[in-house]
Amino acid sequence: MKQVLYRGLTALTLSTALVGLSTSCTKDLDQTPKYELTPDKVYVGLTGYKQVLAKLYGGFALTGPSGPGSGDISGIDAGTSDYIRQWWSAQELTTDEAVIAWNDPGVQEWHKMNWDASDPLTRGFYSRLYYEIATCNEFLREATDDKLSSRLSGGEMEQGKLFRAEARFLRAVAYYHVIDLFGNGPFVTEKDPVGGPLPVYNTRQQLYNFVESELLALTADLAPARTNEYGRVDQAAAHGFLARLYLNAGVYTGTPQYAKAATEAKAVIDAGYSLNTAAAAPVSSAYGRLFLADNNLAPVKNEIIWPVIFDVNSVQSYGGTTFLVNGSTSGADAIWQRLVGQTTGWGGLRTTSALFDKFFLAGGDTARDRRGRFYTRGQTLAITDLSQFTQGLGVLKFRNVNSAGAAQGASLNFSSIDFPMLRLADMMLVYAEAATRGSGDRTTALGYVNQIRRRAFGLPIATPSAVADITDTQMTTDFILDERARELHWEGSRRTDLIRYGKFTESTYLWPWKGGVAGGQGVNAKYKLFPLPASDLTANPNLKQNDGY
Repeated sequence: MKQVLYRGLTALTLSTALVGLSTSCTKDLDQTPKYELTPDKVYVGLTGYKQVLAKLYGGFALTGPSGPGSGDISGIDAGTSDYIRQWWSAQELTTDEAVIAWNDPGVQEWHKMNWDASDPLTRGFYSRLYYEIATCNEFLREATDDKLSSRLSGGEMEQGKLFRAEARFLRAVAYYHVIDLFGNGPFVTEKDPVGGPLPVYNTRQQLYNFVESELLALTADLAPARTNEYGRVDQAAAHGFLARLYLNAGVYTGTPQYAKAATEAKAVIDAGYSLNTAAAAPVSSAYGRLFLADNNLAPVKNEIIWPVIFDVNSVQSYGGTTFLVNGSTSGADAIWQRLVGQTTGWGGLRTTSALFDKFFLAGGDTARDRRGRFYTRGQTLAITDLSQFTQGLGVLKFRNVNSAGAAQGASLNFSSIDFPMLRLADMMLVYAEAATRGSGDRTTALGYVNQIRRRAFGLPIATPSAVADITDTQMTTDFILDERARELHWEGSRRTDLIRYGKFTESTYLWPWKGGVAGGQGVNAKYKLFPLPASDLTANPNLKQNDGY
């Protein structure tokens, strides 16, 4: 069952997950942990190590040890502090793909692109990232060869080393998100002594070098592709995040690495994963089935390389896919609620006409393309007031029903949809973009794009189609950007994509309310990065603020 990875997690609190954390993230990284239990009482055999490893995975889904309303970082509402919710918001609310109706502190600033170093959401996600890094570091301090050999039997050592590799991967992902969102920042590993000097400041290039070296090593150290238990990462996940790192290397370091991006993406594509082509009629198309509540089962799970697990009964959070389902559903529309498998709605998230138009323009066909599914009843396409939920279309992507159409939320109103952090179609589009930029084989890339488009149109993916297929001439770099929007919308990649294409802050591409005006406007280039929180700069004089803040 999907919740097996987190089994026993709630019993293992260790104060707040092995490290006592305060408001300042710089302090979090450097303070002496305050344990309710000593490491020797926790890391007892392989079971003890796996329970703590579950906490590291749970850091992407859960917010605290005492249920969905508890928080393990301070300075931000517990439900809002969820890793997926914060990362998704930073990647989507700042772009053409999503707006939000609520007026909580910092929320509207993200879409209007006028945040500052005191923004509570920016500070909250920064703290969440470094909290994950801190818990991974603490695990790694207890997973050296010497400590593993003293606590595990000879036959358990290989599993212990595998757990250690997974912890390194999860830390690398958190540092990757620091690179992408903040660029520069404090840097601490398990080799730094607890209670030692304040964390050093690393530039974006330095953090990039660290993440690259870790992921390269993990392509060998993790379990072979498709051999680990559901919800845990393997070598394909390391190749996949390397592909993303290299795809954006020009932004991160000034030196493009598209050939490396193509190589890493191809390693994932060739690892035995497959596009889901089985619809769940009449509930969903083959594409839509990827985002239902039983996406942990075959054949859908064969496309998802790394899912973050959510379960209505055992992995509950006000973030994650509960946020994406409930947050994008009207609380006054029972039809809408039944459609997405919940009995309530928070009335917050919608999309703009810019995303809707992608299914009409530049190769889109909303009449046939099964990926573009919008809720229009009682909604307007135009947005004149961001705070009005009825302005902007609903996005019917994440639906908390299973393939038989049975709602999973019931009275609990949490989600059982696992969030796809990495899936095959993304890797196929990474390869295709690299090919359009002069790296990779264009014929192979065109085949990948047309497989994705045939699936989107409900057609056999191995059969050429005059309806869905594009030609080599049509496969331009800009076409791939639009195809990524159609295939990957609301999956947390849009901000990064727009920055890579030079369309995020620039006036050459506008969307409703970009820059805080109805028709959109260009903004200062500083918004390509978020600022380091002012509180951390005060706490740690080693840090330097990003330009412009």
